[in-house]
Amino acid sequence: MKHSDLRVGLIGGTGDEGRGLALRWAKGGAMVTIGSRSAERARLAADWVNQAIGGDSVRGVTNQETITESDLVMLTVPFEHATSTLESHARDFHADSILIDITVPVSFEQGRVRYVELPEGSASEHLKSRMPDDVPLVAAFKTEPAHLLIDPTSPLDCDVFVASDSREAKIRVIEAIALIPGVRAVDAGALYSARALERMTVLAIGINRRYKIKSARYRVVGLPSS
Repeated sequence: MKHSDLRVGLIGGTGDEGRGLALRWAKGGAMVTIGSRSAERARLAADWVNQAIGGDSVRGVTNQETITESDLVMLTVPFEHATSTLESHARDFHADSILIDITVPVSFEQGRVRYVELPEGSASEHLKSRMPDDVPLVAAFKTEPAHLLIDPTSPLDCDVFVASDSREAKIRVIEAIALIPGVRAVDAGALYSARALERMTVLAIGINRRYKIKSARYRVVGLPSS
């Protein structure tokens, strides 16, 4: 495994999606920190990832430590907890922090998945409006299924759509995603594009349910290979 100087932290990273992303970043050689309100829960999640990859490079600490120690900070809590989590840690972000929002506001009603409409248009735009102006927000990893991410034996084989109003932050995230085996970062434009990406997630969930699978995701055909 080739190691890089990239420091990736996951706020609320103890769930399937958080642990799955931690696993994929760690396999790519990034220095990964899993955060939680409970340091003990974070340590247990980190131990699980380390065992899955056969190493000891992933650390488990509090959300506050995760934010202060990371370059890329991924918000991996359910959307209903996203606003309160960020508001409680707004002062923990440092000058070079980049927040990556993976949340999608969904509800399940009578067995059907529904997109929860927000006044700002998307979860990412909603959260950006509540963050300090000097912390750029990048929408990414919206459409990758947690079931696939957390299985270390399954190749991802998909595109990761990346959207932001900060060109510099978007470029940094796209370059960092290149560390993860089996994915290609696709520039999806401004943060406005999160509106489409989040609804694509709802579409994929519906496809999974109708076809009784768990791994529906997206690949754009026709793009150059590099």
